[in-house]
Amino acid sequence: MIEGGRKLHGSVSTNTSKNGSVGLLCASLVNKGKTTLHGISKIEEVYRIIEILESIGVKIKWIGQQSICIIPPQKFKIENLNKEAAVKTRSIIMFAGPLLHYFKSFSLPHAKGCKLGKRTIAAHIYGLEELGVKIKVTDQNYKLSHRKLSSNQIIMYESGDTACENLLTAAALIPGKTVIKFASSNYMVQEICFFLEKLGVKIEGIDTTTISIHGIGEINKDVEYWNSEDPIESMMWITAAIATDSKLQIKRCPIDFLELELYKMEKMGLKYKTSKTYKSKNGRTNLVDISIKPSKLKALEDKIEARPYPGINIDNLPFFGLIAACARGQTLIHDWVYENRAIYLTELNRLGANVILADPHRVFIQGPTEWKPAQVVCPPALRPSVVIMLAMLATKGKSILRNVYMVNRGYEDIVKRFNNIGAKIKSTED
Repeated sequence: MIEGGRKLHGSVSTNTSKNGSVGLLCASLVNKGKTTLHGISKIEEVYRIIEILESIGVKIKWIGQQSICIIPPQKFKIENLNKEAAVKTRSIIMFAGPLLHYFKSFSLPHAKGCKLGKRTIAAHIYGLEELGVKIKVTDQNYKLSHRKLSSNQIIMYESGDTACENLLTAAALIPGKTVIKFASSNYMVQEICFFLEKLGVKIEGIDTTTISIHGIGEINKDVEYWNSEDPIESMMWITAAIATDSKLQIKRCPIDFLELELYKMEKMGLKYKTSKTYKSKNGRTNLVDISIKPSKLKALEDKIEARPYPGINIDNLPFFGLIAACARGQTLIHDWVYENRAIYLTELNRLGANVILADPHRVFIQGPTEWKPAQVVCPPALRPSVVIMLAMLATKGKSILRNVYMVNRGYEDIVKRFNNIGAKIKSTED
């Protein structure tokens, strides 16, 4: 229940990343020693991954608020894999890369996660095949098998984040040099590279589209690693400030993954300032503090679309839907990656927006919007659900957002954190 129309104020810090948390938990399986990860998000997606890990014999222990200790078993019990947890997250496919080194054959169940249309795993399949893996897709499972894994050159079928992470963890334990071309260099991929380097794997080209991995035969060491901040969450706070016409400081923003987004918004009329750059606790990721000022926005003449890094992040594109609804003029949002996600932006019409669906990938948004309160059920996708919540914050009166499991999948303590900066949200759990 959201009582909107209130100004946000003060400052808020960006949490560590959801995708980094999930990727690091999966990647920890390459290490036979004890892995201690700091900055792991306490969100539903992470809980599902932990349930899967524990079901195959991994010992997991939370240390304090956001640190976790991972101790692998002498022998993984793949037959005990928690299928109920696995089908709730598409990240289950990221277990393929590490587990190839422990089993000659095994199966992973199909997953659900966000419903965003045809999200194939072709990039995973074709990439792993180049390393010597055979993959058979059935109605229920992915069946993986191999006789011998070999380093190789891989041309990625598409520049997918999770596919690249899978190939990184697979290549890390294959002696020799594996080269991934047309690789993703997005924030979560860089996170896995930094972690593997900490484990002793030499990696070249981390922030480029050609990544070279010098695999080693075994990794068995006690290691600690800090997950870095989430640029998608930073974008959420920026969008919240824009939608509510508020002055807000967002701390610890991973600027390398927000520069183009900020530049586009600057051309729309956004007024903001950034601090000097400083490092995240992983010692690698560049951070800044961003101060957003109330601004009058106008629509861009060009369409807004996402691209693999360093383009506008695919997960940030839905936020531009709400920003466009706050700007004067018409904006074309082109979500070419997913067949279904642009459709969910039409849910903003329930709150008074003018969103016209052109086709499954494109919407025209006319602003500025006179928001009105409403009851809305979260669509089955994380980012569009959050966009609806932010629109409700901009709406004078009381709105109700239902089925908020989707939001909780990706954001920790979201109600408390918004209320701390001036929002008035009450969840049914309060």
